Amino acid sequence: MMAATLVTEELPRFRAFVGLGANLGPARANLQAALAELQALPWTSLEGVSSFYLTKAVGTDGPDYLNAVAALSTALAPHELLNALLVIELKLGRERPRPLAPRTLDLDLLWMEGATRHSKMLTLPHPRMGERAFVQEPLAELLGQLAPKPTDPKPLSPSARAQLAAQQGISLE
Repeated sequence: MMAATLVTEELPRFRAFVGLGANLGPARANLQAALAELQALPWTSLEGVSSFYLTKAVGTDGPDYLNAVAALSTALAPHELLNALLVIELKLGRERPRPLAPRTLDLDLLWMEGATRHSKMLTLPHPRMGERAFVQEPLAELLGQLAPKPTDPKPLSPSARAQLAAQQGISLE
């Protein structure tokens, strides 16, 4: 009896949003390398990427960050995608000396279509995505570029985003 071959096009795909950030080393090069790594993940394609934004460090000291949000179409399960993000961070030199320490790369799984998780390793949707200008501004921009899906996250209103941006300091690169 022949084993059935699963064609990747037959796998169900889900839209996921990933936050990217870096404030050490060559931040732009690290974000671009991370995007290439995301595109190379199995059963995953890059649907779009926001512009890069300069943002102040939130909740800590340190250099300004370069941030973006990427949309993926993936057949990976939430924990599989999270593990892949952690591997990419390590591959690109991420160290974790303390919480909120400056970093060469930070990849956060913000939202995954149809997924709600509350575990020690993963909370979906990301619990602070509505509080961060460095998520809300690029997310709103990116959603404006994508074909809308009813399961997409809803960004804050423009006035609420403007208030966050003023409080937290964010601008286009």
